[in-house]
Amino acid sequence: MRPLPSSRPPLARMIRIHEILQDGRQTNCTKLAEQLEVSTKTIMRDLAFMRDQLDLPAEYDPQTFTWRYAYPVKNFPTVQISEGELLALLVARKALEQYKGTPYHDQLAHAFEKLSAGLNDRISFSPSGTLGNISFHQAGLGRSDLKLFEKLSRAVNDSREVAFDYRKPGSRAVEHRRVEPYHLANRESAWYLVGHDLERGALRTFSLARMQALAVSERKFARPADFSPEKFFGKAFGAFVGTGDYRVTVRFTAAVADQIRERFWHESQETRDLPDGGVDFTVQLGGLDEIVRWILGWAGDAEVLEPKELRDLVRTRAQAAAARNVARREKR
Repeated sequence: MRPLPSSRPPLARMIRIHEILQDGRQTNCTKLAEQLEVSTKTIMRDLAFMRDQLDLPAEYDPQTFTWRYAYPVKNFPTVQISEGELLALLVARKALEQYKGTPYHDQLAHAFEKLSAGLNDRISFSPSGTLGNISFHQAGLGRSDLKLFEKLSRAVNDSREVAFDYRKPGSRAVEHRRVEPYHLANRESAWYLVGHDLERGALRTFSLARMQALAVSERKFARPADFSPEKFFGKAFGAFVGTGDYRVTVRFTAAVADQIRERFWHESQETRDLPDGGVDFTVQLGGLDEIVRWILGWAGDAEVLEPKELRDLVRTRAQAAAARNVARREKR
């Protein structure tokens, strides 16, 4: 005789058994097997696991031939966690505070409550003193409309075409776009959509902060099997991917070299220490616009070694910035 098929995953099945025993209903392996559409052997293994591995007080009563809980149980222990792991979880929750009003904050906070529920019986821990010594700050957090984000997230998951009005960076004009949305990415503290622009026939990256009047179509599409966000962003220094192929090397002085070495900036980065304490930083990129702004942020501590196009861009923009500041000072 073939074993009965399992109607639900093992965890969901054991939670259902827990609910039955929690209610104090008399039951046995045969009844549970019928209710959950599995074999009696599967139920026996589940009960043994709940008793021996999850420390639930499941016991067999030989007089009534039934299973029961020896004493009341409030929560099913779906999460086994140590005090150190709980501290890490609480630190992560504190980090969420800086994202209030941004996409996913409420969902992440709710997920945290689910994870931490049921731990009180196993861990007694007061984080107030410890977490008072920890803070988080991230400059330039992107502003995105939560309702727009949720609609777009569902469209990505359901593979449904979207349409929206979009304003390019630095432009006041608004363009209408029709897109097959492939992926949502948080890059440089802001949210972006990667998708196939139907009118332009190519992949494009769109900032959610510059989207308006989003509409989700009933038309579905098939995302290409070879699309990979890791591959797509592989040569992007920030959010936008260029079509070129540039080997970029920047030399940093000893004054900021440690800050360069200590952080992860790009998947392709390589560093070479210099005798004077400085460092050469090399990446492989598809475009130069975003790294120009990054280099200018290091002011006189960064020197572009290659390519020439990048060196010229940095010089031109630095000169333009200096000229604007001189002109403003002279007007005062």
